[in-house]
Amino acid sequence: MAFKQTPSQTVGPFFAYGLTPEQYGYPFASIAGATVAGVEGDAVITVEGRVFDGAGEAVPDALVEIWQADGAGRYNHPADRRASNRTFGGFARCGTGTDPEKRFVFRTVKPGSVDGEQAPHISVIVFMRGLPCHAYTRLYFPEEAAANAADPVMASVPEARRGTLVAERLERDGGIVYRFDIYMQGDNETVFFDV
Repeated sequence: MAFKQTPSQTVGPFFAYGLTPEQYGYPFASIAGATVAGVEGDAVITVEGRVFDGAGEAVPDALVEIWQADGAGRYNHPADRRASNRTFGGFARCGTGTDPEKRFVFRTVKPGSVDGEQAPHISVIVFMRGLPCHAYTRLYFPEEAAANAADPVMASVPEARRGTLVAERLERDGGIVYRFDIYMQGDNETVFFDV
């Protein structure tokens, strides 16, 4: 008897409320919320956006994670030997299902360059229904044009598509907001990376 290939398991739609139960009102602790641990003071920024599917509709049950260095470019990790900032979590999760506009909204700080070569950036991971594996991308900051131009990862992306990795900077309610919409398919498809 010959066996046939079976469909792959997808990464959603259950991750949003499975991995962020507190956000969704379930009585279970989440290992991370939408605010990066250790973030406080005037340096706090907001990162927000929506995840759009191939039909251009905002996805109501996506899960977005961010990973980043602190404002000095240090990771809270034993492998970072530069006197890592142990109070800075560097990680946050947010589902899009509880926001009326289907947004993810993070409170964090703008990271520094981790090695003097890479531009300040936030790693962004998207979990969504229909994906056989989560998708990786990066958020870069528009005011870092010179650093972005020298960034080796950004340079690996065709120039016409680099803009999909750069957030829009807004000032709202006395704070700095970086708008980063993620397009899974279509003409404005965000650049994703194999890692």
